[in-house]
Amino acid sequence: MVHTAHSPAEVASGTPEPIAFPFDPPRPDGEVVTLAPGVLWARMPMPMQLDHINVYLLRDHDGWFIVDTGLNLPASRALWETIVEQHFDGLPLKGLICTHFHYDHAGLSAWLTERFDAPLYMTHGEYFTMRTLAGPPPEPLPDSMLTFYLRAGMPRERVEEMFAKLRRDPFMPPQPRAFTRLREGQVLHIGGRDWRVVIGEGHSPEHACLYCDSDRLLIAGDQLLPRITSNVLVSDIEPEANPLKLWLDSLDRLAQLAPDTLVLPSHERVFRGLLPRVAELHAHHVLQFDIVRGHLRENGSATAFETKSKLFPRVLSAVEDMMALGETIAHLSCLRYAGEVRRVLDDDGLYRFSLAN
Repeated sequence: MVHTAHSPAEVASGTPEPIAFPFDPPRPDGEVVTLAPGVLWARMPMPMQLDHINVYLLRDHDGWFIVDTGLNLPASRALWETIVEQHFDGLPLKGLICTHFHYDHAGLSAWLTERFDAPLYMTHGEYFTMRTLAGPPPEPLPDSMLTFYLRAGMPRERVEEMFAKLRRDPFMPPQPRAFTRLREGQVLHIGGRDWRVVIGEGHSPEHACLYCDSDRLLIAGDQLLPRITSNVLVSDIEPEANPLKLWLDSLDRLAQLAPDTLVLPSHERVFRGLLPRVAELHAHHVLQFDIVRGHLRENGSATAFETKSKLFPRVLSAVEDMMALGETIAHLSCLRYAGEVRRVLDDDGLYRFSLAN
């Protein structure tokens, strides 16, 4: 059975410690906030519902490293020029670290590495996923891709409409041609600090977080966010994956870090309260699993597309629709691999899910 794990703080006290936000965020105009000596927080604006991404600047003795990039937009490039001019004290950019391949995190990786003649640091899984997914979706859709969405119960015309809109995505970036590989447990020595690479899974294949044990700092990327939940989806690339289980397990590994860690997420505000936030995320997905179980119990069986409307009842854009369907399949898959749900390919070519008991 899929269940939540209690955080150590919650078990010890009966009540989780509150989540705190000790810093006001920087304006997305090149302003920076100092979180610790040589650790700066800046923001890049994004013209979408999630209207910003946090980026971090790490000072070394002879230059700077930056973590994540923002979208491939002229405004973002101009902001980086401003940040380098105003805050780098004439020192060079020594390296770009991208936590994962999503284009709000790595969309300017090609431009930044070329503009400032600096190496790119990523994990193997993130770099090659980024290269694989470069460019718009193919037209016509390959049979395997189309079949994935049709078997999930999405009507064909909706699939075609969704991918037609995705082909017009204005943010697709050029790709960097080389990278330096990050691995689990590797230590980056930057500015007198040791930053240990902590790999997370589920939101993306090999997401790199950076943890400084001496100062209790965690650059968490999208792996741990303070108010919203990371999107965890199944796609046609790996249709039999169980990413939600991987992501929940990754959260539990992060929960082994120091409880007073300052978490530097990619969206929203820097916060303290790692353990209660992990507990909140587990509890959220327990509720999502209960919604899925209830829907299957009430209807006997359902497709992923039918179940999606229970988890995500509001009207969605094309990108949101794809993400919501993928996340619904992730919940169904997690329950299926746990033995709670069975999946059958019916005569009409649709996967239908039902409770195993």
